[in-house]
Amino acid sequence: MVSREEMSTSFGREATRYESGRPDYPAEAVAWLLEPVTEPGRRPRVADVGAGTGKLTRVLRELEAEVVAVDPDADMLAELRRRVPGTPAFVGTAERMPLPDASVDAVVGGQAWHWVDPVAGAVEAGRVLREGGVLGLVWNVRDERVAWVHRLTGIMHGSSAEQLISEGGPRPHPRFEAFDTRVWEWHRPLRREAFLDMAASRSSVITAEVTARRRILDEVGALFDELAQNGVVELPYRTEAFRGVVRR
Repeated sequence: MVSREEMSTSFGREATRYESGRPDYPAEAVAWLLEPVTEPGRRPRVADVGAGTGKLTRVLRELEAEVVAVDPDADMLAELRRRVPGTPAFVGTAERMPLPDASVDAVVGGQAWHWVDPVAGAVEAGRVLREGGVLGLVWNVRDERVAWVHRLTGIMHGSSAEQLISEGGPRPHPRFEAFDTRVWEWHRPLRREAFLDMAASRSSVITAEVTARRRILDEVGALFDELAQNGVVELPYRTEAFRGVVRR
């Protein structure tokens, strides 16, 4: 049986497909995460933890944040450095960040906190955040209220991220008393290759044995062929965002 640790560090094997298949984050959701530390004429310093290939990093940079990227997977960071050049990037985890005390205005995690020990992660975020700093957590999750999306998940199997969101999202731990929450709903148009990359970049598919992986991707491809109009499927997403302010 594949361990949780192996699954959490499997994404680098499919870094290119991850970049192709995974959606970007809506700029308005990321701006909302940073709102408490956004001041006129000052760039917030942000640690993007579990940064992966840099999907959230790019949006942070576009919002003029000063970003440092942290990820446990060196292969994912290599892809990030290629796609977001000039961003400092270091191997590390949410539970152990290679950052000084009180050195950043925000710690953010996109598609990442479900891999984290939430108590140790909250303690470490509290260490590196300045007073009044933000822990911002965000997930893009497929909208399971749509029948065919529910079918898609049945083929690929659910993930721990989807389970966490369905249970109400992350729980606040000291030094975070509560999370504010917001949801954005939108659609992502996907052609067949990107639709397959979306499935192939999931940890449960990456770590599956060869026959099972081939079967999953064949069934995902068949579903795409059933649904596609003019070679495109519009995949509905919900961006779920959680924001907590550190208290000393």
